[in-house]
Amino acid sequence: MNASEKMLGRTLPAQEVSIDVLCEKYAKGSENTIAAVQARVADALAQYESAELREAMAARFLWAQQQGFIPAGRINSAAGMGMKATLMNCFVQPVGDSVTGWHDGLPGIYTAVAEAAETMRRGGGVGYDFSAIRPCGSKVKGTHSRASGPVSYMEVFDASCKTVESAGARRGAQMGVLRIDHPDIERFIAAKHDGAFTNFNLSIAVTDSFMQALEDQQPFDLVHAAEPSDDQIAAGASQRADAKWVYRTLDAALLWQAVMQSTYDHAEPGVLFIDRINAENNLYYAEQLCATNPCGEQPLPPYGCCDLGSINLTRFVDAPFTAEAAIDFARLREVAAVGVRMLDLALDATEWPLPQQAEEGRTKRRVGLGFLGLGSALVMLGVAYDSDAGRAVASRIAEELRDAAYSASIDLAIEKGPFPLFDADAYLAGQFVGRLPTTLRARIAAHGIRNSHLLSIAPTGSITLAFADNASNGIEPAFSWVYFRKKRMADGGTRSYEVADHAWRLYRHLGHDVSDDAALPAQFVTALQMAARDHLGMMQAVQPFIDTAISKTVNVPADYPYAEFKDLYRDAWRAGLKGLATYRPNAGLASVLSVAPAASSPALPDEDPLRRRFDSRPSGELESVTCKVRYTTQEGPKAAYLTVSFIRAEGRLDGLPVVIERPFEFFMPANQRSDGQQWITSTMRLLSLAARAGSSVARALADMREVVWEKGPVRCGSFTRADGTEVPMYHDSEVAAIAFMLQRVLIRRGFLDQNGDQVPTVELARQLGGGAADMSHRAVPPAPAAQRPYVGRKCPDCGAHALHKVDGCSHCSECHYIGSCG
Repeated sequence: MNASEKMLGRTLPAQEVSIDVLCEKYAKGSENTIAAVQARVADALAQYESAELREAMAARFLWAQQQGFIPAGRINSAAGMGMKATLMNCFVQPVGDSVTGWHDGLPGIYTAVAEAAETMRRGGGVGYDFSAIRPCGSKVKGTHSRASGPVSYMEVFDASCKTVESAGARRGAQMGVLRIDHPDIERFIAAKHDGAFTNFNLSIAVTDSFMQALEDQQPFDLVHAAEPSDDQIAAGASQRADAKWVYRTLDAALLWQAVMQSTYDHAEPGVLFIDRINAENNLYYAEQLCATNPCGEQPLPPYGCCDLGSINLTRFVDAPFTAEAAIDFARLREVAAVGVRMLDLALDATEWPLPQQAEEGRTKRRVGLGFLGLGSALVMLGVAYDSDAGRAVASRIAEELRDAAYSASIDLAIEKGPFPLFDADAYLAGQFVGRLPTTLRARIAAHGIRNSHLLSIAPTGSITLAFADNASNGIEPAFSWVYFRKKRMADGGTRSYEVADHAWRLYRHLGHDVSDDAALPAQFVTALQMAARDHLGMMQAVQPFIDTAISKTVNVPADYPYAEFKDLYRDAWRAGLKGLATYRPNAGLASVLSVAPAASSPALPDEDPLRRRFDSRPSGELESVTCKVRYTTQEGPKAAYLTVSFIRAEGRLDGLPVVIERPFEFFMPANQRSDGQQWITSTMRLLSLAARAGSSVARALADMREVVWEKGPVRCGSFTRADGTEVPMYHDSEVAAIAFMLQRVLIRRGFLDQNGDQVPTVELARQLGGGAADMSHRAVPPAPAAQRPYVGRKCPDCGAHALHKVDGCSHCSECHYIGSCG
């Protein structure tokens, strides 16, 4: 038993946050210790061995965990529990360019939402590539309308994620990806600038052709397969020889500047160098990678999964903090081999949310063995993370891990057979496999290999806290030796814990003075004390030995100069990395970790009641407004009843409690036999979902007003011109008319302004403080006169298709709008 093993979990008292995280996330039933969780996981996975091996393998699996192998959170949480929950941490969900059903082999948007919701409900995080969705403003031939673009549809995924409670008491996690050549890329870059998409990480799929254009200072085309609108074609969009449409051509340098300024100010988007990811893919011959799981360590094909586990490197440091400190590589290789076997069995033991995911897992058997505690282990070895020596040690660790994992998978192939899509000639011709030692390549040629991929460096925040005494996270250096960590509690509030790094605790336990950081040995270097390029250097040292990817965040201090920051992503591409994310703290970004001590009576954090999420309908009655809506189509007059229910939401602004009123449910009764039943039901449910989740109801209604149908204009409602004249409104569809009338309800209620935009929270609170006006008594406007058919362009004021040229000027024969002349 080495010195590190004696100290960890035996002499060092457990930190309070570690006990709480273990009990909340991983310990089940009567379990309340690490040992109990490890025994359950070992027994559960061993049940999928042959009968004669189960007892011996259960003991072997327990031994590996005691030595330092930590299965990922889903395995620790759900293995052996009999839950209909997945053991896989994350998936990639394909999204196509249709509303429902399937198009070009991809599920439509709402089909994808449903599949992703089921995946998150079973415990998996989800990544998406939204690049197939046609650009904003492009032509939608089926409905004679214009597309709203991928960013608008991301609202639906975000609202769904807010509402779905994942198995094992964790919220869903999502990664949104868009190709850098997508015409909506600038909108995607800025998507989170106003605080939206709180359940998404965002990354751009950056191509080599873009980076070369950037290097050569050349223009760059934004392209898509979807046909642009007539206006976009008139503005210069043109079709290429490959049938794709070039929407715009812009300066690559200006687009890159927007990316870098956004990540400097808002910590997003990250980048995925997608061509390099595909070139290095072991299954380049069988799949195309276009997105990653939510934290970026696993580029995956559609319906692919990540089956993860990590080795706690601090458990393999002998004689820490002495001149004889060294890593026990023989034991590390042995534990790694057992870890591969356990992860392979997890593919058989898991519940798959979707049959497509089960097929992906069965035919490729991807696993992702990695490590955690690198930063802490280097400190224990007396080596600085940001030194050549530190990078050399990390490189050796990654190489040993790679060779042990591939050797173990070959052994499994001999015992159980290779993965079904294994093709010896193609597999051995891959770029990554080509770098394996000759002996391993020869064994693969002779016996095959059990798992298509074997290595992944994941972020390990929760399992590191629960099982590794807060060793450093994944490949990261220590954030700080002692810091405060915010943790969300079961009641929705947060609590601040004092947390210490394992290496720092062990150093103190061995009798060293840690009262002054300046007196600590030179290897005690934190993430914010090193240059950003030292973070890149560590990734560059390790990436050649990892067959998937590394989740790495380059943390820089708030005062880090933009001039030194702006080339980080370009340097990462030049260094051969597959992707990168950054984080620079500033006032606009919330942080889970902080080095400032908590006040004795900490102020409660601000929580915008407009964005507060409600998981369920509260008991009792809700105040509601019901109005009768009359409108006219080419088929004649129609009527409908709209009901909006409101709730009072509490929160804090600038440290002060506030209460606002906001919509909570939307309802529109419909004839069950009507052909409009489906859109009415689904639309009202989605609006209610967005309202409960704290998403923007104003934006959702604005998007609905853009919907077009083939039955001609709908006359509904009116608006008052500047001269006081009241004129009728015309809409492009029944959906758009209903959205207009719902806007009127919310405008009268004071929730939206006269333009349909969101009223700020502070104004909503002020309104309620003065008494919310009851508008339910307002008279219902008379039914509009019979609809007259119009032939003309759409009027920008009233919406009627009645705009003609009169004496050289645009003139609306319905509302008498006069527009441009000439």
